[in-house]
Amino acid sequence: MLLTTLLFISGFVLLIKGSDIMIAGASAVARRYHVSDLVIGLTIVAFGTSSPELAVNLLAGLSGNTDVAIGNALGSNLFNIGIILGVSALFYPVAIQKNTAWKEIPFALLAAAALFLMVNDETGTAGLSRNDGLLLLLFFVIFLIYVFEVALANPEPDTKKHQPMKSWKAAAMIAGGLGALVLGGQWIVDGAVTYARAAGLSEAVISLTIVAAGTSLPELATSLAAARRGSSGMVIGNVVGSNVFNIFLVLGLGSVITPLPFNSSWNFDLVVSLLLTFLVFVFVFLRPGRQIDRLEGGVLVAAYGIYVAWMVMQSTAGTI
Repeated sequence: MLLTTLLFISGFVLLIKGSDIMIAGASAVARRYHVSDLVIGLTIVAFGTSSPELAVNLLAGLSGNTDVAIGNALGSNLFNIGIILGVSALFYPVAIQKNTAWKEIPFALLAAAALFLMVNDETGTAGLSRNDGLLLLLFFVIFLIYVFEVALANPEPDTKKHQPMKSWKAAAMIAGGLGALVLGGQWIVDGAVTYARAAGLSEAVISLTIVAAGTSLPELATSLAAARRGSSGMVIGNVVGSNVFNIFLVLGLGSVITPLPFNSSWNFDLVVSLLLTFLVFVFVFLRPGRQIDRLEGGVLVAAYGIYVAWMVMQSTAGTI
């Protein structure tokens, strides 16, 4: 248990340092090629910070732990909105661009809605089949095409004088930071699962909350580092991009390799994910200037806290 505790603490250190290094490298790439922080957040950062979910889901699916595979993706998306976006907004207001309000956030809503319809398809077995996985991957390709079109149509103006970082150094920082994020996240997940099992929590609660939160810690560390640097676009891009990646890529690829059965009890978590995503869409238009401020951030964090408390109570009662 002592080793678990040491690795658990070391994991947070790696996350903090790794996020700073990765953001610095990603920002350098954005400046060199005049790519906006939003696009970098939707692609490089979102893909990088979603890699723990991808690894966990593929391994869980191949080993037959399909509940962990689906629960991790759903739980990560809930954590991304409730905690990552919510906590970031509590510390630093998150500005939302027009394209994000009308296209990227609705794309995340589409991802959650598509998953809900697929797993509740009454014409076949409940769950994600290989055909469903291929369709999700097709959506993912469409999303990537859209993002690259945005990048080409809206290059970031070079308004600051700076000494450009060499490409190899920026790439090394991104890779090194990502490695630290993945390793740190894994140590935290292992420790958290050990503690949760000792407390008698169910596998469903562990996968939806602790494992999901653990694999989403790279997103949290990265988003807070980006918010601290004033890169609001990278914060919202990371959250939206990660949610889209988790459904279209992670679950899509996972179900192509191994079809994923779906328990109807997961519908509650899917509905909560849809409601939180829609809530963000509403918040964007309630706040003048399209930004998510401390009030909205507090509501998102509180909503996630209520969700987790309900899950723990249900687990304690033995209903999940």
